[in-house]
Amino acid sequence: MKSCLVVLRNKKIFSENAEYYPCLRAFAAEGWYFDKISVIAYDGSAEITSQLRDCRENFKVSVVLCPRSMEAALKDFLQPLYGGTFDMSCALETGAGSVYLTFFEKHDYEVLARHISTNGGRRCGKAYVKAVGAPGSEILSAVRAAKALNPALECNVYEKYSDCTIEVVYSESDPKMTVDAVIRTFVAALDKYVYALEDVSLAERLFQLLRLRRMKIACAESFTGGGIGKRLVDVPGISEVYFEGLNTYSNQSKIARLGVDEMTIRSKGAVSAETAFEMAEGLIKQGNCDVSVATTGIAGPKSDNTSKPVGLCYIAVGLKEGVNVYKFDIAGDRKTVTETAINNALFLVYKNIK
Repeated sequence: MKSCLVVLRNKKIFSENAEYYPCLRAFAAEGWYFDKISVIAYDGSAEITSQLRDCRENFKVSVVLCPRSMEAALKDFLQPLYGGTFDMSCALETGAGSVYLTFFEKHDYEVLARHISTNGGRRCGKAYVKAVGAPGSEILSAVRAAKALNPALECNVYEKYSDCTIEVVYSESDPKMTVDAVIRTFVAALDKYVYALEDVSLAERLFQLLRLRRMKIACAESFTGGGIGKRLVDVPGISEVYFEGLNTYSNQSKIARLGVDEMTIRSKGAVSAETAFEMAEGLIKQGNCDVSVATTGIAGPKSDNTSKPVGLCYIAVGLKEGVNVYKFDIAGDRKTVTETAINNALFLVYKNIK
C-alpha cells in the first residue's frame, strides 16, 4: 500500500532536527514507512495543490503534517478532491484513497500511526534493546541475523550520543518463541554494550540497579559540567540513591573538594587518568557513597594549553574495592563530546555495579 507524507512548514524557521522526525518515528514504531516524503513551504500554494493532487492520484494513504491554522483551507481543498468528508479526528477515508491531517501543535502521531496501521491490517508488537557504544557495523550485523530468523520484522535503530535504541517491530501473530529468539540474537551480538531490554532511559536503568543494590552514588564532574547529575535528578525517586554531585571545574576545586594531589595535576595534567582516578577516589574516601563517577576532559572547541586533543576525556568509576579509569577520544563538537561522555559515564557505572 503506497503512502506519502506531506509536510507543510514555515521556510523561514530552521530547526536542528527535522520538525517531522517525531512523526516518522511514530509511524516506524508501527512498522509503517512512507514511500515518499515531500517538504513544502506553506506559502507555496501552487506546489501544495500539485502535491496534494499527486497524493490523490498515486498514493493509497496520505498524511499531511501542518500548522493547525491551515486546517480549514486544506479541508476545503481535499474534500472535493477525494469526494468525501473529514471526520472529527481529521481523517477522510474512501475506497479509492485516504488522507489524514495531523498538526505540529497536537502531537497525536502515535494514535494516528496506530489507526492507519490497524486499518491496513497490521497489528504490531514491539521489543527493545538499549545499548551504549555499540559500533554501527556490529549493530548492522545483529539486525541481519535477526531478520534471517524473521524476514517480516522491522528493526528501527536510533542513536544519539552513543546511546542506541533498537526497536524491533513484529506482527502480533508472530510466535513468541520467534520474537524471543530475535532478542536473544541481539543480546548475544551486543552483550557488552546492552543495558536494558525495555524502553527505559539509561539514567532510569542505572537508578533501578542502584536501588536494587542499595547503593548510594556521588559524582565529581569537570568538563561535563554537572550533566551526569542532571540526568540522574531527572529520574523520579533518585533521592533514594543519589548522595551528591560536585562540579569541580577548576584545578583548585579538584584539590580542595576532592583531595586531588596538586603534584598530580602539575605533572600529569588536569585531563589525565591519574587525576580522574584521584577525583573518584576522593569521593569514595569521604565515606558517603558506595560508588562514585568522575569526569575530566577537553570538550572544545579549542584544546587547553597542552598538546592534548579536543575530545580526549577520562571517566573514572570508584567502588570501595578500587577505582577503574577509562579513556575516550570522542569526535565532534562541544555538545557531542560532553553528551557522549555523560552517556558513557552512566553506562560505565551500570557495568561496574552490575
